[in-house]
Amino acid sequence: MTDLIDRRTGMWAAVAVVVGVVALLAIEYREEPEMRAVDFAFALIDIVPIVLVSVGVVLLIRVTAQQREHTLAVVRDLEVARLQGQRWRNDARTLIKGLGDAIDEQFKLWNFTEAEREVALLLLKGLSLKEIAQVRATSERTIRAQARALYAKAGLSGRAALSAFFLEDLLAPIGPVETGN
Repeated sequence: MTDLIDRRTGMWAAVAVVVGVVALLAIEYREEPEMRAVDFAFALIDIVPIVLVSVGVVLLIRVTAQQREHTLAVVRDLEVARLQGQRWRNDARTLIKGLGDAIDEQFKLWNFTEAEREVALLLLKGLSLKEIAQVRATSERTIRAQARALYAKAGLSGRAALSAFFLEDLLAPIGPVETGN
């Protein structure tokens, strides 16, 4: 069976097929009590597809209802996640703006040029030198020179130090793990 038709439903479907076939054969036999075995076999061949189709339709209706319920649950979960994401963005907007302003102020203290500011922001976002060159429509060599200049102005050793300068205080301190004893 599939995930949508559980074992119990499958067993009930099998019982329905057997009961349906037996009931229709009993009706057929009642109408013609002197039916020969060959006629009985042909009646069986006529009846089985009808019963199978009938049970199949009922199963399809059940599966469709289950799929509808599942779809509604997924839509509800998606809406909850969308609302949570929107709430997080709204709550974090002020903090993110404050961080952006603080980063910009530090860039001013380091006397970065406008180009160095842009390169530094793209470095903080994780772009490679090649990607930054593409974004800024310049050569990778120029970006490399600007990166070296901004690291020197800031007194930092490289990209990792630049990121750590801004992120170190934002991250929770790593301390000993409590065991609960």
